[in-house]
Order: sequence, then C-alpha cells, then structure tokens
Amino acid sequence: MRRPRRNRKSAVIREHMRETRLTVDQLIYPLFLVEGTNVKIEVSSLPGNFRWSLDLLLKEVEECLQLGIRTFVLFPALEESRKDKMATHSYHPDNVYLKAIRQIKSRFPEACIVTDVAMDPYSSDGHDGLVENGEILNDATLPILGKMAVAQAEAGADIIGPSDMMDGRVGYIRESLDEGGFTDVSIMSYTAKYASAFYGPFRDALDSAPKAGDKKTYQMDPANRREALIEAELDYQEGADYMMVKPALCYLDIIYLLKEQFPIPIAAYNVSGECAMLTAACQNGWLDFNQAMPEMLQSIHRAGADVILTYFAKDFAKLNRT
Repeated sequence: MRRPRRNRKSAVIREHMRETRLTVDQLIYPLFLVEGTNVKIEVSSLPGNFRWSLDLLLKEVEECLQLGIRTFVLFPALEESRKDKMATHSYHPDNVYLKAIRQIKSRFPEACIVTDVAMDPYSSDGHDGLVENGEILNDATLPILGKMAVAQAEAGADIIGPSDMMDGRVGYIRESLDEGGFTDVSIMSYTAKYASAFYGPFRDALDSAPKAGDKKTYQMDPANRREALIEAELDYQEGADYMMVKPALCYLDIIYLLKEQFPIPIAAYNVSGECAMLTAACQNGWLDFNQAMPEMLQSIHRAGADVILTYFAKDFAKLNRT
C-alpha cells in the first residue's frame, strides 16, 4: 500500500522531498529614498520599512549585502516642489534618485540595482502617464519614459523597471536604451500590473497617489486573467527580459500562467498591502511571523516566480542566515 506519510516522517526525509526551494538570491528588496541627510522615517502603514536619506541608505545596502541580499529596487519620495506636469526632474542628472544609483554602484559594484520607470513620483498630477484634460495620454508619455530610462542606465542601473502600464513602452524603452549604447541593460517589465486595493502603504511611503481620478484606465482589472496573456505577449515581443506580476499573493494564478507560457524569468511583487496584512496579524499575536512570512514567500515561488520583490527580504535573509 502506498503511504505518502512515509515521506514526511522526519525532517531529513522531508528535505529530500522538498520541491520548491526559495533562497535569498531570488529576492529583491524595495527601498524608499528621500532627500536630506540623516533621515530615517518609518512608514507607519508598513512597519519595519523606512524612508532613507542617501547617506543612511548606503549603510542599509551594506548591511543587506552582508546578509546575502544583492538586488535592490529603489523608489523616490520627492517634495512637491520637485514635481511638474512633464516629470522633468525624473531625468535631471542631479536628482537624488540618479545620485543614489551612482553612489551604490560606485561603493558596492556587486549590488544589482533595479529602477522604477513611471511618471507618478515626479508628476504634479500623480499619474504614471502624462495627463491632459483628465485623460492619461499613452503615446505622449513614451518619450518621457525613454528619457527616464536612459538617465537611469547612464547612472549605472542594471535593470530598468517600467511600472507605468502604457502600451508600447517596453519597445520604446528598449529602442532608447539601445540607441544610447545600453544594450546590456535589462528590462523587467511590470507586465500584469493590476488596479489593486493592496498598494496603500506604498502610496503612503511615496505620497504618490493620483491628485484626481484613478489608475484603472491603464492598470489591469483584477477580474481578468486572459488579458495578462495579451500584455505578456506584447512585452515579450517588444524585448522584455523579465515579466512581472503585481500584486503577487492574490494573483498566484497569473504568475503560474505566465511561467507556463513564456521562456523568460517571471518576477512577482509581494506588495505593501500584502506585507502589511501579515505584519499586523503577527503583531496582534494571530500568526507566527517566522512561520507565516516564509510560507507566504514560498507560495509565490511555488506558483512560478523566479524572483520576488518583497519588503520581507531582510527578514527572510536574517531568518535563513547560516
């Protein structure tokens, strides 16, 4: 008689049978960047995560590298005075974001830097694209995104991350990078980015919510699955090197779908709301963090994510330190 429990009877045998193994190397750690010096401000809706000034961010990166975290994605939180309708500060050579990329790569060349390409952190309208008369203009946004991507590549970025969801932006950015001589810079496209309710703490951290309207004309409807295949096919044909699903936990089926259909790495973003929910439950004593957090990340990896962007990267690294 076949008894599956025989293969669960001891820790050693359970290790023999383990199908999915998540390592620190597969995690990408999001970091929030602000201007100033000696600034470390906790994001109240995302405990354990901070807005860092560049001087302290460099120390945080160094500490993370010592824990085995080697890939970071940076997000800027800027004063309103830096923002305008055309997001021109996004490619200004002296902006804090580009300075951060340059300094991290100079001090820690082993670090891999993923960027964010979208207008919203730099836009006075708070949208990912250019706004005219209440409409987000797709094609008029692409040159702005292209300039932003090239500026990030010039600063030393390893992977460009277009998160804007404008049609055609992967191809436009790929062409802009190639024309600028950055043929080796990768693109991690936010391929299936849903208009989710789970982004709240992130928007708190960056103060980047839209000033009017919402993002539903460019982010995907959470009810849709087949539409993700359309987005993925376009991004693949336009030259994406990775494809991302965002959020992760409520979209495990989409991660699996893209993993089965496309021969390039699939990334998943374990977003702020997902992490905040787990943190709150653990702080209230309802869940055990050291058990629930790895289980959450393992489920995302098991669904097919090759790399995971998560605010729990440092916690996972500490828990698995040998």
